[in-house]
Amino acid sequence: MTAPKSKSAKSAKSELSGAQPNEPTQPDLDTMLEGLLKGVPRLAAPGTPSEEQRWGLVAIVGKPNVGKSTLLNALVGQKISITSRKAQTTRHRITGMRTEGANQFVFVDTPGFQTLHGNALNKSLNKTVVGAVADVDLILLVVEAGSFTPADARVLSLLGKDIPVLLIANKLDNVHRRGDIAPWLQEMQAKHPFTEFVPMSAKNAKDVERLLGLCAPYLPKQAWWYSEDELTDRSEKFLASELVREKLFRLTGDELPYTSTVVIDKFEEEPPQRKGQKRLLRIAATIVVERDGHKAMVIGDKGERIKRIGMETRVELEKLADAKVFLELWVKVRSGWADDEARVRSFGYE
Repeated sequence: MTAPKSKSAKSAKSELSGAQPNEPTQPDLDTMLEGLLKGVPRLAAPGTPSEEQRWGLVAIVGKPNVGKSTLLNALVGQKISITSRKAQTTRHRITGMRTEGANQFVFVDTPGFQTLHGNALNKSLNKTVVGAVADVDLILLVVEAGSFTPADARVLSLLGKDIPVLLIANKLDNVHRRGDIAPWLQEMQAKHPFTEFVPMSAKNAKDVERLLGLCAPYLPKQAWWYSEDELTDRSEKFLASELVREKLFRLTGDELPYTSTVVIDKFEEEPPQRKGQKRLLRIAATIVVERDGHKAMVIGDKGERIKRIGMETRVELEKLADAKVFLELWVKVRSGWADDEARVRSFGYE
């Protein structure tokens, strides 16, 4: 999918290394952050001519709900991966591209590695994660700043020693005492030979730019694989199904099991009828749930919830695809589909 690049996300008000009120400055943390910033190359403006192009694959991995999709969208500069508070929102390998100066980054967002359940769906998602880290130039291991759980350790155990790994200590804005990060980073040094340590917030534009600068030297010197304006290799049909699923999860909260999914039944494009008119996308999609009670939950009182899911999906898709969208939504019950390998594959999972 090719789309116009959006402006950078608004920079967070707090500085990365700023001390909290009435909190003494922590020299260890300051020194560590200065070391991270020192020598980071400045990215050239897009379109700057260069004799040597760089192109490489960068995998984004981590346990569920650490902000991988938010980070991918920030790195690409536009939303291509859905987000919600529900675990396992991302279920596919999502590829996003960003071209800056001579550098073309190809970021691969992966599902959160699942350790709690062993059904067919989760086995498929974990297979996607393992496959994504096998043949890339750089890995970004995303964890929450100041935290390292057994689930994080399980993801770390999947990473080999031959591919450089940057530890992304995300959600730094949620850490109230920044001085606690310095000893935590020292503990992390003993767990893996990380190439870089990057405390940051994916919502902070300056942090994202700094991360791009840190990633750039790991890109091999080779010709770009994609055109400069491409943002993702995923189709508009795929994006439509993901947006429906995002709105589904956001509007049902924790009530609806994460195993619910979306299948696109029809995706038709009609060209503009006259000059100045946008193309029309006609889409029919089915929301698949496992129980009758879940179906009623999705539909809502007098159909209000499914209407809202459709409306919010349509509005966002029209903006991203620059098209007029006609969207129909249906709900069907398919009991036990997440435990059925054949049905999991039929719904588009690897």
